Amino acid sequence: MRLEGGNVVGVGVDLTEISRIREAHRRHGAAFLDKVFTQEEQALCLAKPDPYPSLAARFAAKEAVSKALGTGFGAELSLKGVSVLTDEAGAPAPRLDGPAQALLARKGATRVLISLTHTDELAEAFAVLVR
Repeated sequence: MRLEGGNVVGVGVDLTEISRIREAHRRHGAAFLDKVFTQEEQALCLAKPDPYPSLAARFAAKEAVSKALGTGFGAELSLKGVSVLTDEAGAPAPRLDGPAQALLARKGATRVLISLTHTDELAEAFAVLVR
């Protein structure tokens, strides 16, 4: 939905079970991480005593951004096309690769804002595309 005169051009949300990410990593090892997360995301999360809440939140963010863009993952958008690092204040900082930037521009947006949160069991991300 696009609101005339508004700055928001897309929204997406996702909820991910932390255990799902933990089990995928235990089952598939580095191959899972390499398929889903950039090297920078892996370094950031694996440096934590328990990396799985952060990994799950980033997975949820990727899903939320894909929903905001209206594409899901596939030929137009890859899982690693969206990455979430942190800015100097520690806030989540989304980065889009070239194809993802093209989708953003096609949607009429210039930026992606995200918010991440988690409990012991669930990670959630909310993405907003703005002009």
